[in-house]
Amino acid sequence: MNVLESFKMAISSILSNKMRSFLTMLGIIIGISSVITIVSLGNGGKNYIADQFAKMGSNTVTLNVDLSKVEQTSDYFTLDDVKQIKGRVGTVKYVSPTVSEKGTARTDTKTSIANITGVNTDYSMISNVEIVYGRFLNDREVEEGKSVAVIDQTSAIALFGTDNAVGKSLKLGPAASSKSATIVGVSKASSMFGGGGGRPSRSGDTNPTNVTVPVTFVQTLYPIDFNISTLSITSTNQGNSVQTGNEALKIVQNKHDNKTVDLYKATNSASMLASINQVLGIFTTFLSAVAAISLLVGGIGVMNIMLVSVTERTKEIGIRKAIGATTNAILFQFLTESVILSLIGGLIGMILGLVAAQIIGSFVNIVPSVSILVVLEVILFSSAVGVFFGIYPARKAAKLNPIDALRYE
Repeated sequence: MNVLESFKMAISSILSNKMRSFLTMLGIIIGISSVITIVSLGNGGKNYIADQFAKMGSNTVTLNVDLSKVEQTSDYFTLDDVKQIKGRVGTVKYVSPTVSEKGTARTDTKTSIANITGVNTDYSMISNVEIVYGRFLNDREVEEGKSVAVIDQTSAIALFGTDNAVGKSLKLGPAASSKSATIVGVSKASSMFGGGGGRPSRSGDTNPTNVTVPVTFVQTLYPIDFNISTLSITSTNQGNSVQTGNEALKIVQNKHDNKTVDLYKATNSASMLASINQVLGIFTTFLSAVAAISLLVGGIGVMNIMLVSVTERTKEIGIRKAIGATTNAILFQFLTESVILSLIGGLIGMILGLVAAQIIGSFVNIVPSVSILVVLEVILFSSAVGVFFGIYPARKAAKLNPIDALRYE
């Protein structure tokens, strides 16, 4: 018997028992679709994170103060540190302090919890702030501690009912001692940090207001609690970002006289991305392995049904052997049937997995990603399941004695 005849007989057998064949494939369908969904979303998540880091710049270095080792307020960074780093490190392109405080944002009609972030003018370049209306902070406003602010679109809509809030005023700071600030710019919301992905929501009143102000203005709002624990630095290119971070680290260590305390840490964005991808990869692999357990169940189902099929077709096998069918021909016929069952289940599972990934991805703002290699692996794996779990039933059919098979009722 040739391959085409075995294929035709296998298809005929599968179609003659449609419901049983579907139930046989169900375990494989569930397993493959689960794995494809998880892998697609995992790869999409990696791409999304990489894109966000690319927007921030792969040549960004962050200097942090280890808060557990701080002994005095002089251990924190200062605004003079920012000037020293920018003036003395030749590979520094931008550097900005970042001070984050919790407070309130009030208009004449609304009050909201506020995330108040103090920065300088370089921050817009380091974080790629996209201004929709107005402008970002300027050097004079930072130098003089002017009471100006940039808010995101979501916050503008929540507080003022429109995303173009340039020129409007709000009170910022601690509830008991807030100060009036004029909005000079509205930025596109950042999806990476919970700002809504640039899609303003008109029902966002319960969300915190995100406000960016001059770091010197934060100093007047929180004179007692004002401490700079983070400096963001962009080097001239990705190749010298590690060197830039190390040189900036030496400057602050020397200036604060704490070389041996290991108080300051320099973190490269590229290494952060690699660490995040590694963790996400491990998590995706673990979930895929758990989902793949159903493939084992599906394979056992294929073997079980093929054993039933061998029993039902014992007399047919006897007749075929009696008229000259070889043992290998019988073996190949039943093996072909089990492989086709697994392949069809794998293809259906792959389609369902891709559809499920698209649906889930649309809810979490992630674009699923599946490579051709993954598709080929699914097809090969499905075939392997069919071969592995089909060998035993096929061998049992092939080894039947033709006389006993003809007598079987």
